[in-house]
This record gives sequence, structure tokens and C-alpha cells, in this order.
Amino acid sequence: MSDDSGSDNAGSDKTEVRTDGAPAPAWVFSQGVRKGPMLQVSGQGPQDPATGAYVHPGDVRAQTRRTLENVLAVLEAGGATVNDVIMFRVYLTTRDDFGPMNEAYGEFMREYCADGVLPCRTTVFVGLPNEAMLVEIDALAVVA
Repeated sequence: MSDDSGSDNAGSDKTEVRTDGAPAPAWVFSQGVRKGPMLQVSGQGPQDPATGAYVHPGDVRAQTRRTLENVLAVLEAGGATVNDVIMFRVYLTTRDDFGPMNEAYGEFMREYCADGVLPCRTTVFVGLPNEAMLVEIDALAVVA
């Protein structure tokens, strides 16, 4: 990420956030974008960052954990933490996966949301871009 803090327009430049700690983005979008204090993390899935392979077939709990770790990598690359997140959006392929996803999500929040103020969250049920994906998650953070 480029640092624009010394310019007269500090916070007004839009910069791409990129990390090897999350899967490489498709050619038509960024892993994350920072503009001023706002950091948007693109939807992440249950992919191994090193290989791009989808992991934990059929296990939404494990896929949720891997997906959140990918989101965390982009947050950190953009200078943010989970405490800076004001909104997570979770996309699931079926309502049946809500319980196990919510358990994994709750464990992750207990581990990484140190200030105890939980981010807002919306969960929707959709078709996802890859058949192996049971979950996709994006995040919006405000960084001081």
C-alpha cells in the first residue's frame, strides 16, 4: 500500500491493498482498496493463499475460518485490524450452513476482536462463483 500521509490531499487518494497472505485477486478487482480512513476488503473465499486451491471441501466451518484468515491478511496489509472493521458481509450457499459458519465466526471474533465491540454483519444466501465455495466474506474497515 502506498503512503499518502505526507501529501496535502492526505486521505483522498485511492490505493490498492495487496498481500501474498490472501489469494491473488482475479484480474478485474483488487484484494482491497483504501481511500482515506476507509478500507474495503473484496470478498474472500476458502482458498489457500499460496496455491489458490479451494480448501476444506464440504466443511463450512473450516472454510469460514480460512476465509476469515484471508480477510484478516488483507486488513493487515491495509493497516487495519478486526477492531477497525465496522461491517462484515457473509455469503452462504445454503441456510443449513448458518449454524456452523456462525460458530467459526464467533470463535474468530473472540480471538481477534480485542475491544469487544463486534462489527455489524449481514448474512445472505446466494450462488457463489466457484462450486467448491460454501462461504465468501468481505469487510469494511475504518482506520484511524
